[in-house]
Amino acid sequence: MMPSLSSDDAAAFECWSASLRAACGSLATTPSHHHGLFIGDVCRRDFGGLGVAHVRTNAGHIARQRANADHGDDQYCFLIFQRSGRQRIQQAGQTIELTAGDLALVDSAKAFAIEPGGLIENVSTHLLRSTVEQQLKGRALFGKLSRNCVSTRLIRTLIHSVSDPQLCGGVRYPQEDGDAMQSALLALLVPALAEQARPPVIEEKLEPGELYRLVVTLINEQLQDTSLSPSHLASQLGLSVRQLYRLFEEQGETVSRYIQCRRLEQVAHDLCAYELRHESITEIAFKWGFFDAAHFSRAFKRHFELSPRNYRMNVSLAKR
Repeated sequence: MMPSLSSDDAAAFECWSASLRAACGSLATTPSHHHGLFIGDVCRRDFGGLGVAHVRTNAGHIARQRANADHGDDQYCFLIFQRSGRQRIQQAGQTIELTAGDLALVDSAKAFAIEPGGLIENVSTHLLRSTVEQQLKGRALFGKLSRNCVSTRLIRTLIHSVSDPQLCGGVRYPQEDGDAMQSALLALLVPALAEQARPPVIEEKLEPGELYRLVVTLINEQLQDTSLSPSHLASQLGLSVRQLYRLFEEQGETVSRYIQCRRLEQVAHDLCAYELRHESITEIAFKWGFFDAAHFSRAFKRHFELSPRNYRMNVSLAKR
């Protein structure tokens, strides 16, 4: 049975949806059927005329059915920086997947759909569509940026500088600064898109130990995705599920147990983090791919022999 939102969470979802539309234009939103608790906030900032929206949510679906010129929905391209979590974006028959640290360009004048894989946090910078078209010279205005090229690393730094409240909060920047920032982002966008990241491909037969390490790397990159599963991993690597099971059996463990243990370790790490002290235990659990609070609590206590609440409390007392 799918969980349903309480009246308070339903009201919070509607409020968040309205804030999202105010920041990013007319969007259709649907809560996740995995979660009975809604988490979401939207913060929009203006950097010298350059719009930046900071979005955090565990919603199930966000979409633009078509551009609405009355609301200016066709004026921008969204340069999306995935700060945490995992999501899929679909546009013009193509699908890209973003994990923490990834960037993507999305055309606001065409229909698109975003499917968060649990709790996500991203920053959307609104670039003038007309100038993006001029810069890309006929290329599609949709795509994932190469993850590790120099241009992408510079874009991450620039977006951080215009989205971090400690760096720009309360400061009014002139139009010249916003224009300069947009020009810099556009100049870096071309080489970053030219070297678009591709999913891992096994081009030659790997030894079992090497293949196991590759699978572990993929798992660690996708821990926040609620769809992470043995079948999902096997399809990514072109393996059968049985082959995947055998890799882990040779290490004396199972795929599912390994995934759960890594998620629990990440939750425990965040429960100890001073800067995350204001985040609830449920929010942290959802961020790391758990979508059932009761199941998470039982698994955490079984693994650490303490409830999440007592674990956090003990860490807090030890630091005093």
